[in-house]
This record gives sequence, C-alpha cells and structure tokens, in this order.
Amino acid sequence: MVKVNSVSWGSRVLSLGYGLLLGSIFPLLPTPIQAAELAEIETRGRLVVAVKDNLRPLGFAGENGRLQGFEIDLARQLAKQILGDINAVTLQPVSNRQRLSVVIDGTVDLTIAQVSQTVTRSRLVSFSPYYYLDRTAFVSKDQELVSLDEVGSRSIAVLNQSSTIAEVRYHLPEAQLVGVNSYQEALSLLETGKVATFAGDETVLTGWIQEYPQYHLLSERIGGEALAVVMPKGLQYASLRQAVNEAIRELKASGWLQQKAEEWGLKIDN
Repeated sequence: MVKVNSVSWGSRVLSLGYGLLLGSIFPLLPTPIQAAELAEIETRGRLVVAVKDNLRPLGFAGENGRLQGFEIDLARQLAKQILGDINAVTLQPVSNRQRLSVVIDGTVDLTIAQVSQTVTRSRLVSFSPYYYLDRTAFVSKDQELVSLDEVGSRSIAVLNQSSTIAEVRYHLPEAQLVGVNSYQEALSLLETGKVATFAGDETVLTGWIQEYPQYHLLSERIGGEALAVVMPKGLQYASLRQAVNEAIRELKASGWLQQKAEEWGLKIDN
C-alpha cells in the first residue's frame, strides 16, 4: 500500500512540475481554441501566419509600414501554393516567446519566424522540411579582417548561454570569447574596438550589415540551425502538414527558396 501511494504521489509531483515548466515556456494567452484544419482554412480562404516584424531581412516593416522580408515572401508563397492566391494570407507579428504557443492554442495556422527545429520543440509542435540553414556568421568593422584564419587570439563577442559558444571554441580555440547579453551590446563593443568580431545568427547579422554598411561579414560560416515552418500536431491536421511539406519541397526543388534568399542578401549553400 505504501508503495502504491508513493508512486501516485510521485506522479502528481511530476505532473505539477511539467505543468509549471510549460507555464514558464509560454506566456499567458487567451483561452485555447482548436487550430484550423485544412478544409476550414480553404473555406475561410486565408492562411493566418505568425511572423516577425522587427527582424531584417526575414520579417520587418518597410518605410511604408508594410511587412516584407524572406519569411514574409515565403508566407505569401505558401498561400499561393495552398490556396491559389498570394494575397490570401493574414500576417500576425509575434514575439519570440509566442512563436510556438500561437500555433498550439490555434491563434494562427502556422508560424514562420526564425524558428529552428529542436528535439524539445518537436514534442510540442510539428515542423516542415527546413527552408533555410541559419549558420553562425562573424561580423567586423575592421576592413582588414576578412577571414577566420586572421582572427587568431583576438577577442570575439558571443551571446551568453548560446550554442554559438561551443561552435566558436571548437573552430577558434585560441580566440578570447567575450560574453554579451544582446546584439546591441555586441555592437557597442565592436564600435569601440573592444572586440575584433561578433559571432551570431547569419540571418540577423545579414540584416545588421544592411542597416550598418560600415560593417562586413567574414568569408566563413560555421555550424547551422535548420529554420522550418511551425505546424500543429494531431491527426486532424495531417492534410495541412502534408500541403505545407509538399509546398516547401517544391519551392526548394524549383530554386524559388534560393532565389528569394539571395534577393534578401542571404547565402544558400544547402
């Protein structure tokens, strides 16, 4: 009897802990509703897609306030592939913390917002085939620094607690790593010459040099995280997932993804 009660109590503790974990991952949101199935989306006549509105060149507001970028183009193209109309899409800007939760609670049909596929995330949502391999790039203001071979033992800024740290240590064991808490802090260190270069997501740094042309990317990139479309789990969404997966494969095979990435200044070698 004691053994049974112990197991029951342990199960309740684990359940409570799991619930608290999910609560820490996702912000408080409106009462969950069921995500739309493909048939409902077709009847509605529009895809609802969560995107970024402050991340050049993936998704950002232009001078006229209209959303644009590589992922914005992809969202519109998916609407064309699935619904036959490139304009049959509602773009919903979200924060990084909301990117998964808005799919889980049915606020949007899909998320296309610099989400990399991981084992942990795959337990909560489904992912399409990747549409871009976001590698670690290096940005510098020193015009004489063009290659990683020239970094040597110089200082490199890296985001604290990021996977980039291990990658940089492996490829550049002699370099001195300087932890920063934000891209803005890294920019400040580069501007004052306290570090030679900053290692970060290639997508973000590409947008950075588009805004600040006095900076440039070094020729090499390392590592890589696969960016994919976030989709809801569940058998009822199988047709939606199939439609998105087929569309991504077609866009990759036809060269559309590579062409669009290059239009936005991104490199594709995958």
